[in-house]
Amino acid sequence: MAHQTVRAVMTADVVSVGPDTEFKDIVRTIQERRVSGVPVVDAQGRVLGVVTEADLLRKEATEGGTADGPRTHIHYTAHRAAQAKARGQRAADLMTAPAVTVRADQTVVEAARLMERRGVRRLPVVDAEGFLDGIVSRADLLRVFLRPDADIRAEIADQVLTRALWINPATVAVTVEDGRVHLSGVLEQKSLIPLVVRLCRAVDGVVGVTHTLRFDYDDSRPRSRRAHASGITDAWMARL
Repeated sequence: MAHQTVRAVMTADVVSVGPDTEFKDIVRTIQERRVSGVPVVDAQGRVLGVVTEADLLRKEATEGGTADGPRTHIHYTAHRAAQAKARGQRAADLMTAPAVTVRADQTVVEAARLMERRGVRRLPVVDAEGFLDGIVSRADLLRVFLRPDADIRAEIADQVLTRALWINPATVAVTVEDGRVHLSGVLEQKSLIPLVVRLCRAVDGVVGVTHTLRFDYDDSRPRSRRAHASGITDAWMARL
């Protein structure tokens, strides 16, 4: 059972600009390609940073005199840095650097967590040496949830039940509707129920999991010492 990789959902035909690309050329590129940001790469194709619509709009806001002024020393320092960036005319001056990047062989889950943690909407995809490989956006990652229900059901039966837990898939009925999974049937042990549910939730495309699973044996209750001793005695008696 494995999550989809970034390579499966990324855009390989990605537009980029060089560090010396002028402001208006960046705006023109973004508008023509209908993207919200572009990676900035050096002459060899290594990613240096990213210029986004927010970076470009910051220039307009600052030059228009609408930016908020500093209130504390920390705000003053940040304000000075923002003003200096807004005065830039080239991609190297306007970009956010270093860029937050991801590898093509990382999972979509790792990419989503990185986006959330760093507060970005897109990630340049790079190889081991930092060369641009593609770009992945939030919209690309959300495509995972458009996975066909039949594919989700097949993965749960084959990867979760059969291979991961050695459970006969015939003992568990799996229904999937719009990514919502419902499990019913009888498992051998009670402790398997939360494990099955947790692994099903981890399958790409699953929106939620409900169940009416039952069990044959409640292994959450420890056996009493008397029952344990009795079991040992019976075992020894059987050997005599």
